[in-house]
Formats: sequence, C-alpha cells, structure tokens
Amino acid sequence: MAKIVPARACPVAAFQKMISGKYKLRIVWDLKDGPRRYGEIRSGLLRGTAGSAEITPRVLSRELKALTASGLIDRKDFGEVPPKVEYRLTRKGRSFVPVVAAIREWGERNLSEPAALADAAE
Repeated sequence: MAKIVPARACPVAAFQKMISGKYKLRIVWDLKDGPRRYGEIRSGLLRGTAGSAEITPRVLSRELKALTASGLIDRKDFGEVPPKVEYRLTRKGRSFVPVVAAIREWGERNLSEPAALADAAE
C-alpha cells in the first residue's frame, strides 16, 4: 500500500504553491533585467496580451506581496511623496530565473502553434 506524503514534504507541491497564480512567473521574468517600479511591472504584464486583457491593481498587489513573502522578490520603499517603491529579485529569485527560462524555451518549442498558445492562455 502506498504511503500518502503530505504536501509540505513534497518539493514539487511546495514549488507549485509558491508560483501559483496567473502573473507570478511573468513578474519574475520581467524583474530578471533589474529593479522595476509598480507601473513598469504592470506595463510589462500587459505587453503582448491580446484584446482587453487587464490586470487590476488589487491582483497585481496580491501577486507582488506573495512573491515578497516567498522570498523571490524584495520591495524597497523610498519613503517619498508621491510614493516610490521598487521591486527586485532576491538571490533566491535570481536562482529561479533559469527555471523560468527553461519553461519559456519549452513553450516556444512545444506551443508555437497559434491554437496551442490560445488554448494555453485560457
């Protein structure tokens, strides 16, 4: 009889939970080139999207907070008015970039058909 392993003991399940969400991988990918402000991240997420795709401020804030809590990104508040906040990858986040690059390369090789890309986006 197979033993059931709790999710916390499975690195794949823990990893899946850490990166779950529609935008987390794309945020990490956008930050690979250096720090970005909130508006720059939002613009980067909207780049290349079809139709009226829009990320709400609430969703983006939630994704950024989750990535910060998981230790993949760091939030730097400059304490200015108007507010100036930058997000950057941590060492842990930078170590994750090759994983995202591999996912991207796999997608380019295996999802190159327009129909496959449209199905994957849903």
